[in-house]
Amino acid sequence: MCVCYVTTLYFSYNVCWQKILPQRWWLPKKEVQVTNLGVLHWMLSLEIQCDCIGRTIHLSQRTYIDAILRRFHFDDLKPLSTPMDVQVCLTSEQSPKDAAEFAVMRNVPYRKAVSALNWAALATRPNITFAVAMVAHFAANPGLAHWDAVKCIYHYLAGTCNLWLSYGEMKYTLVGYANADGSMAEDRRAITGYAFLIDGGAVSWLSKHQEIMSLSTTESKYITATHSMKEALWL
Repeated sequence: MCVCYVTTLYFSYNVCWQKILPQRWWLPKKEVQVTNLGVLHWMLSLEIQCDCIGRTIHLSQRTYIDAILRRFHFDDLKPLSTPMDVQVCLTSEQSPKDAAEFAVMRNVPYRKAVSALNWAALATRPNITFAVAMVAHFAANPGLAHWDAVKCIYHYLAGTCNLWLSYGEMKYTLVGYANADGSMAEDRRAITGYAFLIDGGAVSWLSKHQEIMSLSTTESKYITATHSMKEALWL
């Protein structure tokens, strides 16, 4: 015998189902205890606004971003227009190499700060995904240069915390963008990046190091195209 506990179940449905679904969704109540909590407004730190008349849904993590800014004492940071300085190249050579450098980084909450950023990048902020993936690459042995890059992301979030991810147009046109960072520095592994949008709203995005070493930029881009097409077919 198997007993399954489900604490929360979310439904999203078309306007034409508004009169039908409320009569049907609680049919399992014959077998289990079900409670209708009404329209969804919050879920896992996501603020959700639904406009039934305009048929749009808006997602935001502004409360979560404000919370992590305060948690790491970044709430008075000066806003920046980009999450990463394109002139800065992060490498393992910038990691601590002696006792003095390790002592400087000992009390820096690098991994916690990156972990907090990762949830924002996964949920509603595709615009920081590449930068977060870059700083996460050095989490095992971060240096001051890597920490400065993390603070740069927080600077950017401080100025863009009120951005919303919006969905709701009726054309349902899927558009995808994909590319590869062919620099292949140090470990000779390029970075795959893609983003898929439906009528301007991002529904799937990724930025990660490729699992194999490419022999050329062209090969890196073919690998990126392959993974992007698999995601496009799934969507």
